[in-house]
Amino acid sequence: MPDSRILVVKLGAFGNVVLSCGPFGAIRRFHRDAEISVLTTAPYAGILAQSPYFDRVLIDERPAWWNLAGVARLRRTLIGGGFNRVYDLQTSGRSSKYFSLFPRGAKPEWSGIARGCSHPDRDPRRDFIHDIDRQNGQLRQAGIAEIPPLDLSWCIADIAGFGLPAHFALLVPGSSPHRPGKRWPVGQYRALAQALADKGIATVVLGGNGERELAAEIGATFDLTGRTGFGEIAELGRRAAFVVGNDTGPVHLLAAVGCRSVVLFSHESDPVLCAPRGRSVTVLRRPLLADLTLNDVLGSIGEQS
Repeated sequence: MPDSRILVVKLGAFGNVVLSCGPFGAIRRFHRDAEISVLTTAPYAGILAQSPYFDRVLIDERPAWWNLAGVARLRRTLIGGGFNRVYDLQTSGRSSKYFSLFPRGAKPEWSGIARGCSHPDRDPRRDFIHDIDRQNGQLRQAGIAEIPPLDLSWCIADIAGFGLPAHFALLVPGSSPHRPGKRWPVGQYRALAQALADKGIATVVLGGNGERELAAEIGATFDLTGRTGFGEIAELGRRAAFVVGNDTGPVHLLAAVGCRSVVLFSHESDPVLCAPRGRSVTVLRRPLLADLTLNDVLGSIGEQS
């Protein structure tokens, strides 16, 4: 589709954006001569602008549907782009409604699950397969047969200022604050940090500003909470011996760049649908993460060594 304008919709979240980078690359390769924009939310605008996939980044403020002025701005953004085709990789109820914001007689080709769209994802299993497999299947139904391997070599940063030793391990003890059931107890992370220290392995805690108290309780060798963006996390993943973390966004990025990963799942999320993908990923799952023992985790680390 030369000289076309393409829109990709990917609003979030962190892990979902990482898992979508392979499909992003497939769209870029298929539409080599097109101008490709992405509609996303503010937290992911910077990294998607840095990526090689998109020419423009559009910000979705996610206005409430009763916010008529906000919806009107969103509608102007969508219609004003002059898009020939839209790939809705969010495929949520919200993003599907965006199809209805286009005029009835001037709707672009649309790949997704919006009612009446030109390229619907008809896979009856789509809600029961991994996010990457679902997106790849959606693209194949839209005519994109070649899905390249995930390549995050462009996601870089200088981490020399952190002063880390040559050998270190990463700990990611946080998760969405409204889902505490996804967190392995902080006391277990503290015991893990001590066990690794006894083996001469420095530990580095990653997370957002809201997880600084967790880092303080764990007492790791280095606390980088609130100090890492996408590029820094990717570089840390390339250099770390391994990561142990909950089912949360940064672990997806660490796994995707090849870091050996032990990922902890509770009943609140299903690894069949959303486990990180990478060179070496071990999933440990318990209905309640409080039942996951330190020895379980140490054993998995040993199996990866």
